[in-house]
Amino acid sequence: TDHLVSGQNEIRVEVLNTDNPAIPPGKPLEALFFNFYGGIYRDVWIIKKGDVFVTDPFIENDPSAGWIIHFDKVSKEKAKGALKVDIHNGLKSLSNVEVKAFLIRGSSMDTFSSRQELNPGSRRTFEIPLEILSPELWSTTSPNRYDLRVEVFSDGKLVDAFSDKVGIRSIRLTEEGFFLNGEKQFLRGTNRHQEYPYVGYAISNNANFRDALKIKNAGFDFVRLSHYPHDEAFLDACDELGLLLMNAIPGWQHYQEGTFVDNSLRDIRNMVRRDRNHPSMAFWEVSLNESGMTEDYMEKANSILREELPFEDTYSAGWVDYDSYDLYIPARQHGKPPHYWNKHKEGNRNVFIAEYGDWEYYAHNAGFNQTAFADLSDEEGNSRQLRAHGERRLLQQAMNFQEAANSNRKGAGQGTIGHANWLMFDYNRGYADDLEASGVADIFRIPKFAYHFYRSQRPPSEDVDHPLVDDGPMVKIASYWTEDSPKDIRIFSNCEKVSLFLNHKLIATNEPNVNKFSDHLDFPPFDFKIPAYEYGELKAIGLIGGKEVAHDMVVSPRHPVGVRIRIDTLGAFAEEQNDLFFVYAEIIDENGSVVPTATDEIAFQLEGPGELIGRNPLQAEAGIASILFKGDIKKSIITSSRNAYLANN
Repeated sequence: TDHLVSGQNEIRVEVLNTDNPAIPPGKPLEALFFNFYGGIYRDVWIIKKGDVFVTDPFIENDPSAGWIIHFDKVSKEKAKGALKVDIHNGLKSLSNVEVKAFLIRGSSMDTFSSRQELNPGSRRTFEIPLEILSPELWSTTSPNRYDLRVEVFSDGKLVDAFSDKVGIRSIRLTEEGFFLNGEKQFLRGTNRHQEYPYVGYAISNNANFRDALKIKNAGFDFVRLSHYPHDEAFLDACDELGLLLMNAIPGWQHYQEGTFVDNSLRDIRNMVRRDRNHPSMAFWEVSLNESGMTEDYMEKANSILREELPFEDTYSAGWVDYDSYDLYIPARQHGKPPHYWNKHKEGNRNVFIAEYGDWEYYAHNAGFNQTAFADLSDEEGNSRQLRAHGERRLLQQAMNFQEAANSNRKGAGQGTIGHANWLMFDYNRGYADDLEASGVADIFRIPKFAYHFYRSQRPPSEDVDHPLVDDGPMVKIASYWTEDSPKDIRIFSNCEKVSLFLNHKLIATNEPNVNKFSDHLDFPPFDFKIPAYEYGELKAIGLIGGKEVAHDMVVSPRHPVGVRIRIDTLGAFAEEQNDLFFVYAEIIDENGSVVPTATDEIAFQLEGPGELIGRNPLQAEAGIASILFKGDIKKSIITSSRNAYLANN
């Protein structure tokens, strides 16, 4: 452009995170229910282009710019679709342009091409028909992907190229439900905030992958992205692991005509243009969450989505039961007990419970004014439970999620296609001093009992084709087994029967406990009664067809004797300075068991390059002190020291 001068040029970017009602979500930060962090905290690229190049939909402000791949007809025998690549000829002469596309899967490669002449200074979209025989389809259990390589030639010379990974799959939303590759599927979902402690959204690509893997390992196959654009690295991880997604524009309890609406509608276009080629993307939440949208706004929002993605399998989602939306996504607490949304069905519009398990157990009024803490339930009865709150309260949280999930499943035959609990990880609330603690794992990603309830809802026969996914039969004892532990033992398992042993003596072999809180679950929990506490070992064995297929063991903790360092390197990690890892200092007894009552003060020390981020020293929570490490974990040594916390002596 004419802004460049001969010699050195400098580009500066200024980022402001001040309150601005014209920029979604628009609500003042002090009243926002989640932190909306500022700064540049993701990958930044400089992209160099020649005179003939693939355009960019953001720069051109045109949905036809860039590239898009879509398959209209998909079966196990054949997949047919098209790849559209938009090319700009910046030359002052006519250019003979050829676009070649390669779809590669293992040793197999399909090649496609299109050739056209482009006038000087013109743009044109090359539409290349695609046909794949015996395609390897993408699904939540077999997330097969193809390597896509596109090369652009001008007068026989390679002038531009790009690569990506794509998936072939079909999704359909009908009156009967949600279908993936022709098979009906009830969506087991969760919500996710991408926030890490201390660093906010400034997390590495590998940290995003580890989040997605933890969600998959918790038994979920669906994620609602709350309530802003999540890092593309997380979307890539969902593609790889087989997690379906609901994308969302920024918005929460705020609506204002004028510039705010203009910016919000622009957010829809930007969301689609960035994320349209992900096979994991199933639904587009073009709705301002819990906000007073006008009919005109909703009509425009849905119209824009269909303009950007003019395909039959483009499905919009909105929190208002409005005709323009394909999928109605209320929160469970916005309905009325005992049925909530289970009997709500009009025409072909299905229901997906977008949030459940927190608010309806927290505030009895279940309204929208979430800053007025009126009618709160007893602190021991709600779902906002830290790990430090102990077994009984963590069991109550798990029971709340179980009861709500069971209730939601009653609507499976009446239009409910799935549900997403609120939520996967604890997070910082914008206006409150305390954490929002309804996660099934805490903000340091340490699981609570509720995490294992959801693990148990994945069928034991569900084989996910990824080496890092923890699938198959499972059994988990929801107890620390101390003198103060409940003698009613709850065990989460997807097995047919469970045998419980105390110090190698059989307590009982039970079937799942089917009652009004579990009668619609695929895998109700198992309950056992132990007459009296006895120090030692609890062991649970899961049985299918009379054979042992899974086991779990809990040993009564003794007094703390030391600290064990554990570093969360789940999955692949990069040997680079910007990766982030959770470091856990576990206070253990002589048997190596974590002491869940320990609240000692832990100090972390680092030898070598890198950085420890967080409070240091800090008090352990439920036997574990957590901190972040930034850097190359292979080049550093992390140790810790323990000082007994006086209040616990």
